[in-house]
Formats: sequence, structure tokens, C-alpha cells
Amino acid sequence: MATAKLKFLEDRWDDAVASKLDAPELLRYRSNLLGSDLRLTNFGGGNTSSKLDEVDPLTGETVKVLWVKGSGGDLGSIKRSGFATLYLDKVLSLTKRYRGVENEDEMVAMYPLCTFNNNPTAASIDTPLHGYLPFPHVDHLHPDWGIALAASANGLEKMEQFNKEFGHKIVWVPWQRPGFELGMMLKRAVEANPGCDGIVLGGHGLFTWGETQRESYLNTVTIIDQIGQFIEAHNLKKALTAFGGVKHTNHAERETLAAQLMPVIRGGVSQKQRLIGTFSDHDDVLEFVNSQYAKTLAHLGTSCPDHFIRTKIRPMYVEWDPKTDVSELKAKITSALATYREEYAAYYSNHALPESPKMRDPNPTVVLVPGVGMFSFGKNKAESRITGEFYLNAIHVMNGAGQLGDGTCPAELPQAGPAAPTSAFATEENYVALPPSEAFRIEYWALEEAKIQRQPPEKELSRRIVMVVGGASGIGRETVLLAASRGAHIVVADLTQDGADKVVAEAQAIGGKECAIGTTIDIRNREKIKAALDKCVAAFGGLDILINTAAIFPTSPTGAISDAQWGTTLEINVTANWLLSDEANKVFAAQALPGSSIVLTSSANAVVPKKGTEVYDISKAALSHLVRELAITFSPDVRVNGISPATVVKGSTMFPRDRVKASLSKYNLPFEESESDDELRNKLAHFYAKRTLTHIPIDPKDNAEAILFIGGPKAPVTSGHLIPVDGGLPEAFLR
Repeated sequence: MATAKLKFLEDRWDDAVASKLDAPELLRYRSNLLGSDLRLTNFGGGNTSSKLDEVDPLTGETVKVLWVKGSGGDLGSIKRSGFATLYLDKVLSLTKRYRGVENEDEMVAMYPLCTFNNNPTAASIDTPLHGYLPFPHVDHLHPDWGIALAASANGLEKMEQFNKEFGHKIVWVPWQRPGFELGMMLKRAVEANPGCDGIVLGGHGLFTWGETQRESYLNTVTIIDQIGQFIEAHNLKKALTAFGGVKHTNHAERETLAAQLMPVIRGGVSQKQRLIGTFSDHDDVLEFVNSQYAKTLAHLGTSCPDHFIRTKIRPMYVEWDPKTDVSELKAKITSALATYREEYAAYYSNHALPESPKMRDPNPTVVLVPGVGMFSFGKNKAESRITGEFYLNAIHVMNGAGQLGDGTCPAELPQAGPAAPTSAFATEENYVALPPSEAFRIEYWALEEAKIQRQPPEKELSRRIVMVVGGASGIGRETVLLAASRGAHIVVADLTQDGADKVVAEAQAIGGKECAIGTTIDIRNREKIKAALDKCVAAFGGLDILINTAAIFPTSPTGAISDAQWGTTLEINVTANWLLSDEANKVFAAQALPGSSIVLTSSANAVVPKKGTEVYDISKAALSHLVRELAITFSPDVRVNGISPATVVKGSTMFPRDRVKASLSKYNLPFEESESDDELRNKLAHFYAKRTLTHIPIDPKDNAEAILFIGGPKAPVTSGHLIPVDGGLPEAFLR
């Protein structure tokens, strides 16, 4: 392996780094390197292990300990603490307790009893697969090239050919669901094939190993690269047209059409619970969805369990010709969704046992549209993106299997074995899909259900997409940060990109790097509003809550307001709110999901007349009534509410230093020019607070709380109302 030449992959091992690491850290380092390249394995997929000498804290003796990736970990980001540690001798002794494949799930309860050094990291179901392979360091990955070989109808024959061409002794193990039984099968395969240097798991993935951490890494990278070379050579010899050749061409306005379809599809797949969306028009995706065999291959589903868990039994393929009228497409999506749900219910009914968990969401997580691309969905942005990446992996697998095909199919498939006979598997163009019965045994596995139940409860705004206009400062900024803490996906919209991006960075520090994006917006311009909403749809799939905190308070050195200022104030504080709400409602209508909402920001000034603030007060009075009008107009699916703050000085762009000084002078409040902006604002805020019943200055956070309450799921039957956030201002009491 040390002299083998890599064609596609890179040897990323750095001896200068590795030489400074102890054995567990070397395992972490090796794992991170393997997980850093999606050509080697997918996010969260695969696992690695090392059998290391450790001092037993109970006896002081040196014992062999199995370090293996813990349940739910990701190789690319795993840390030392992410590995489970088990006494190897105890793991090996579990064969005495094993009662056969019908009872293999009971073995999972044995793993905690094998724990070394009171490690809280849970061992995964793949633990015996590593424990019973008699090698110091083991890698189990799901590379596209490796699964293509494993999912080929002629995979065993091609593996033997690969061994001859590249000097390997890889052995084949038929399909078996991951678990203790598969561990026994691997043990027997190695014992029956002395000197073997790898294992192909039929329909699943690849095992490789080494005597040292470095050797294991290099063997793994080299074998995967060589399988890639082997598949490429077949393609070059055959000059194969992928997936049977081209059937459709890309739609002339594909990007625009994708933006229009995303909220429609999101609404369709979110009938049970809201999902976040991701769109992909990767070249390989388009090649697949536009191909002759796309419909058939898509319906077969995936092969690798890691793919299937996220992409479900199969994607939804929309049978549509991009050359036909776009007006037909929405109806075809609706029809395809109905068919998908019916087939999913039948799949559940055909395979469910009395002890099976209840049927889960019957909607697809991957939607394929010819001429357009792929729409993928998940409970958050990361999951929706990863789901799409997994199906892209599945596309690569199907393509690779097709390249290895020779036009014939063996009478007995090599994937067939004790778990499922040849008749259970479906094939197309040399690709072998996972049998529905086996797919069900994974999707509705009691162990998988237990993993789902162990997940922390979702936050209040999880699965919801929130656009905060005016989000770069003041109330808007606090609303963004509070929404991030409650699990929302957020678009921060403001006049400047820099301003929006600063708050996005703050939100990402709270909710994760994929929870928020920033965009510019000018709420006086319908086209710019639409562009911002399009960016929201492109990022997350739609919109659930629109919040506007942007407004202006006109001032002048003399106190006189010009005709132009009157017009601008009414345009921004009233008309712009109509434009913004009207455009957002188009997204809501496309989704057709109940519970969408709009929250606009009025003011206590709407009901408290004052000298010198006439145009601002009038604009807010109009806005308050606009809330009521829109609540009626957009009902029943969209709730429209507002808040009515009294003066919020802290963090507000409507209170620049000159305005604060003018207000302090107006009320004869002493101040020094040397005082900072915040000090001056604090003085003015406390003065205003004295005029309220609570005597507490109104903080932007107070308004954010009110906005997310009335706009969020805790107020599902409130519409057409405004919450006062004014400290208790008697002049603003309802009248």
C-alpha cells in the first residue's frame, strides 16, 4: 500500500502532527482525516476503531480496550470523548450470551456492561463488527465507489476481478443488517480467508484495517481510490451513457422555477410537521433526474443503510416533461405526493409487526423534478442539506453500479444471504436496491426508535423560518437573537449587508452556523422585497413568520417636518408594511400551511397624540389599523398581529446622538458633551420610564419577547391584535 499511487484521493496524513499524539488521539486524528473527505464517507456515516493497551483503573493491570466511534457520532468532527471504550475481552465473551439472529437486539443491552473506565459515550450497534475483526485498527466506511461495487448485481465477480488487477484479497459478505449477527459473519469470513485485506458488505459498504493507525488509514484510502480507478476503467471501455441516456433537458428558466416550486413542495411535505428545505442543481443531480432510467431507479430506493435512514424508502420522482406547460407541474406534484403517501402507508402495512413503532411521517424527504433538480428536507437546515448529499451519494452509487454492469444478471445475487433471498432484491441496470422488508427492519428498528426517543426535545421555534426586517439593530436584532435561541431558522434583512451580516454572526454563535443568513432589503420597493423573500426561500425552503421592526422617525434641526418627510414617513411606516406583507403572503399561499404569521411594529404614539410628532403618530395609527385589516384579509391561514412599544431608546437607530441631545434639552435634563451615546440614551430612557406605571426603561428584549409570543406557536388563535410594550402607559390604555 505504501507504494500504491493515488489517482483521485489524497494522502492527508501529516507525520509532524501524528508524532505528537498518543494512541487515542491518533484514532481521533485518523477518523477526522477520513471524515474530512465526503468521497470516503458521508456525514455521520461509517465508524473507526482501535484496540489499545490501557491501565485498568480497578486492577492496575494493562488490558486491551476497544475504542470505537460512539453512537450517532460523525468521523469528520469527532473528538476523543466521542469514542466508546469497552473491555475487549468482555466484548469477545458475549458470544456465550448470543442466542442467534432472532434475538440479536438483546445484545445491545450488554455493551454498557463492557464499558471501560465508566465512559458515558454509548456504544453503537456496529461495536461487534469492530470487536470481532482480529486487527488492531479497523475502518468501516461508505464510499460511493465501494457501495457501487457492493450494490452491483455482478459485484462478487467484479470484486474478484478487482483483487486480481490490484493485488488484493478482499472478501465478500452478503447483506445483513448491522448488528451482532453481522459481527459473527465478519469473524467467520476472516477466519475462512487467512491473509484477507478487506471486506465488501453486500449492498452496504467496506471494511479495511491495518497493524498501525497509519497503515489502516493508508490501506483505506488506497483501496477506495483503486476501486474508483477500477470503475472508471469500466466506464472508459464501455463509453457508457449514464442511467440509459438523456430523456429530458433542463428547463429554460430552471432557477426561477425552482424558487417558485420550493415553497409549494415544502408545504406538501410538511403536512404532518414543518420541514426545512435545500435545493440542489448539482450537475450529477441534473444528469440523473433528466435520464431515461431516473423514474425506475428512484423508485427502487437506496442500498446503503446510512443513505436510507435519511432518504426514506425512496425519493419522490415527479413525472413531468420540462418541455410542457409549467402550469401542469403543481398538479403533478400534488398527485405525486398523494401516491407517495399511499405507497408509504402500504409499505408500512406490509411489513409492520405488532411491536413495531407507529407509522412515521409518510411524506418524502427527497423530491426529484426533471429539468429542475432535487429538493431535500429535514427538521433543520443541516439535516435537509445532508439528506440531499446522501441522495447525491446514492446517485453516484447507481451510476457506478451501472458502469460495472455487462448486460447480464446472475441467477443468484451476491447480496442475497440468510437475511434475504435473491427474490427479495430488485435490480435495474446492474444496480441492486435494498429489499423493502430489510429497509423496514432498519427504519422501524427498535434500536433506531430508541435513538430517536433519546434525542433532546425540539425548541419552541424549531422547524420555523423567520424573516426579521430591520434585524440589524434595536428591537430587530434582539428578536433575531431570541429566535436563534429558540431554534428558528432566520433571515436577517436590513438596508445594508454588513449590518445584517454582523447580527447573523451573533445568531450563528447561538443557533449554529446554518441557522441564519443575511440579506439586503428596501421595503419601499416591491421587487427588492421579493428578492429578499426569494433568498429566504432559497436558503430554507419557505417562510413561517414575517417580522418587521423597520421604521423612521423624521426629525429636523428646526423641528419642522417638510412635505417630502411627510411622504417618506408614510411610505416607510405604512405603505411599505403593506408591500412587505403582500409579498410574504404569496409565499404563505404557495406553502398552504396553517399557522403562518406576520408581526408588525406599531407604537404607543398611535393612540397618544403629541405636538411635533404628528406624521410619525399618524403613520403608526394607520399601521395599527393595517394590522387589523390584514388579519381579516389573510385569514384563516395567516395570523397578523403587532406590538405597540413606547419609546425604546436603547439600541435604536431612530435615536442618534443629536436626537437624544435634543430630547434631553427639551425636557431640561442636564448632560455633558463628554458623555457617551449610551450614557445619554440611558438618561433619556430613565426619564421616559418615570412616566409609566412600572418605572422600568423599555428594553428591545422586552419587545422581542412580545413579538415571538404573538407571532409564534404559543398564540395560535390570536390575530388582529397589538400587544402594548410600554411600561404601563395610562395615556395608551385601550379606548
